[in-house]
Amino acid sequence: MPLQKQFGAKIEAYISTMLKWSWSSNESYEPSTEDALLVLGHDGAPSGELPGGSYAVLRHRIQASLVKQKDGRLEGGEWIGSEGERGIAWVQGLPAKAGLDGDERLRLGASEAFSAALRRKPARVVMLCDQIPSERIPLLLEGIWNSAYRFEPYKSKKTGAIPELVFCGKADSTILVRTLLEAAAQVLMGIDLARDLVNEPGSVLVPKEYLARIEATFKATGIKVKVKTRAQLEKEGYQGIVTVGKGSSNEPMLVTLEYRPKNPVSGRHLALVGKGITFDTGGISLKPGDKMWEMKCDMAGSAAVVGALLALNRMQVPLEITGILCLAENRPGNGSVLPGDIFTARNGKTVMVDNTDAEGRLVLTDGLYEAGVVGATHVIDLATLTGSIVRALGPSIAGIFANQDALAQLLKDCGRKTGEKYWQMPLDAEYRERLDDSTADMKNIGGADAGSITAALFLKEFLPENVEWAHIDIAGPAFLTKSWKYFREGGTGFGVSTLVECATRLAAS
Repeated sequence: MPLQKQFGAKIEAYISTMLKWSWSSNESYEPSTEDALLVLGHDGAPSGELPGGSYAVLRHRIQASLVKQKDGRLEGGEWIGSEGERGIAWVQGLPAKAGLDGDERLRLGASEAFSAALRRKPARVVMLCDQIPSERIPLLLEGIWNSAYRFEPYKSKKTGAIPELVFCGKADSTILVRTLLEAAAQVLMGIDLARDLVNEPGSVLVPKEYLARIEATFKATGIKVKVKTRAQLEKEGYQGIVTVGKGSSNEPMLVTLEYRPKNPVSGRHLALVGKGITFDTGGISLKPGDKMWEMKCDMAGSAAVVGALLALNRMQVPLEITGILCLAENRPGNGSVLPGDIFTARNGKTVMVDNTDAEGRLVLTDGLYEAGVVGATHVIDLATLTGSIVRALGPSIAGIFANQDALAQLLKDCGRKTGEKYWQMPLDAEYRERLDDSTADMKNIGGADAGSITAALFLKEFLPENVEWAHIDIAGPAFLTKSWKYFREGGTGFGVSTLVECATRLAAS
């Protein structure tokens, strides 16, 4: 069966079966030799404990292991207990990786312990966490869930079923912790969806197929999916997307996702604009062949928007939100835009295409204009936009450019809470003149240096009036070619959790 016909059924399937988890009180838990207990330690203190009595020996062994790790006489974790006893546990101290705060160490420690448990192929994995504050327990789920992700539709041999994860904590915190874990799971489902989309081959996830998957995702929700085809874009003057996509037989489109909850907070409308280049060859300004396959990730900004809206809808966040996805495939062909060509953007400004590989900013001209059409008060765009931002900040940090420092700070605060790193970059008007052109109002690149800044200054020219705006360049952390923290190779879903947290805060303030 073609993958696109499977996808509609897959949405709810992966949501319900990707990682099953449950909650149990440590007073009622009965250890089994088929379970793998997980205990994390910080400065010799366990993340949770078993009740006394018949489990006293196992408790003492866990504590002794943590003491050894604290004293430096044991590197990493270790299994304690034996198959003939009431239980067996993997005991591990939190990793002391530089640059990670306490929350990230907890996520990473949980993911590493879970991976160790999987090697024993247990029936269940039980995380002892009654000594962890309730509000921090979702961090354990986040680290484990993200590390458990697999993208295997093209594998001839699939990974076996993932065992159920049981959190074992205090009985009097059951309602609170379950609520927190369920909220975290909604966001993690959105991250999974974004990762699935990014990991698809470029020849599979063309704009038309991307649209079909979006429609399948939101079919049973209140989110309305609207589409402007190439013909409509040309008729209405949305030339940025048309210019980039006209070299490909896979036609470009502008997709809007309208989330209109009951009783939304008044006076605020958030537009999330995502770059959706389903594959980027560079066009006529062809990229080098080495690692070009990674350019299937050039739609990661749009995938983050889709994943965030999935989570926000399931959480029923009371904020009016419009997702705007700029979908095109950048290929050389008979109809491709040529270096030196000039087009008129939707807001009337003319652009000379100096380099066809600087295409993301061209499609975003239409997305930003559309944000004004729908009446947004706050606009956040996400894009794998420049290699310059990777050279400036490396693969772990995304760059933020904003016309209001308060919005940039809000996004940084949200990232700090969700484990996504951001750095605010200067939007310095001194560099704007680098975009001047003798034949058009402006050109699409501003030279070899300060490339991420001039790209952001280019986008600023197409902003609607009177909006708070932030541009997030996620070219570094959106896609991995080797494992990083609790993520495996491939798409990371970077930005999903930050967008959800940001929308939640805007709805509450």
